[in-house]
Amino acid sequence: MQSRTLGKSGPAISALGLGCMGFSGGYGSVTDAESIATIHAALDAGVTYLDTGDFYGSGQNEMLLGKALKGRRDRAFIGVKFGALRGPDGTWYGSDNRPSSVKNFLAYTLRRLGTDYVDLYQPARIDPAVPIEDTIGAIAEMVQAGYVRHIGLSEAGAAALRRAQAVHPIAALQIEYSLMSRGVEKEILPALRELGIALVAYGVLSRGLIADHALAGSAVGEIRSRMPRFQGENLARNRALVGALQQITWEKNCTTAQLAIAWVASRGDDVIALVGARRPDQIANAIGALKMQLSSADLTRIEAAVPADAVAGARYGAALMSHLDSEHTS
Repeated sequence: MQSRTLGKSGPAISALGLGCMGFSGGYGSVTDAESIATIHAALDAGVTYLDTGDFYGSGQNEMLLGKALKGRRDRAFIGVKFGALRGPDGTWYGSDNRPSSVKNFLAYTLRRLGTDYVDLYQPARIDPAVPIEDTIGAIAEMVQAGYVRHIGLSEAGAAALRRAQAVHPIAALQIEYSLMSRGVEKEILPALRELGIALVAYGVLSRGLIADHALAGSAVGEIRSRMPRFQGENLARNRALVGALQQITWEKNCTTAQLAIAWVASRGDDVIALVGARRPDQIANAIGALKMQLSSADLTRIEAAVPADAVAGARYGAALMSHLDSEHTS
């Protein structure tokens, strides 16, 4: 497994990370046994970075991960997102990044994971009601106390990154980055490289949109059923882009998913790709992508097949997009 350094002087972690959200029903049902088998397959293959959120399944995801890591904690680098407020029916109520809440959320996370510390702790969204300096300062206190090893951010814009970095070194920014989501390249990626912060890319397959076969449909309650890129004409236009990409996969003798992962991995040694595998075979497929060598000509063809401005629909619905600090220009 290739490794990448998290931030300027952070730890070496696997170049591929496992996003665990799918184990909590966001993309359909999956058994705990299959989820744990997938986590174990990832660890056995050298994937060390496991990403979760305390609001995934209202804590179920962390409990599942804690169960899977019994006797294996030293093999994993655990990243946790916090602060998202959810109702019993899954309704999103915004974020709470107050210092007291940061410490409260962390206490529950440590108990659910069955661990004494979290490797990377990061607010899931910027809370506009709380100065980012206060939030980062609270996590920094948890670093000093030994409960957190490194601090990260998620979906933060360039200005917020700079303000956070002035309080405490930031190891990584988690943000959507794929062939179909390239807005990060305008301001955020240059800021990350200026500050020496790694980029952890989620949504590298655009939630399954970049795949060999079109989705048969999204069940009610599944997150894709609410996403603009999967609706009506948007879906047809986006699948046409994927069709153009498949011309290249046939020549490279790889899957469309592998080509998309390889493209993200090619963005730089400071980029870690998160894959949302839910089965052991998907782990093996994703790892195969890291072995691919893409020439400059390959990259040109790939980006021409999926032009950034040709993608139909926003990443999220309007209400959720309005809460993304990363979508606000500095």
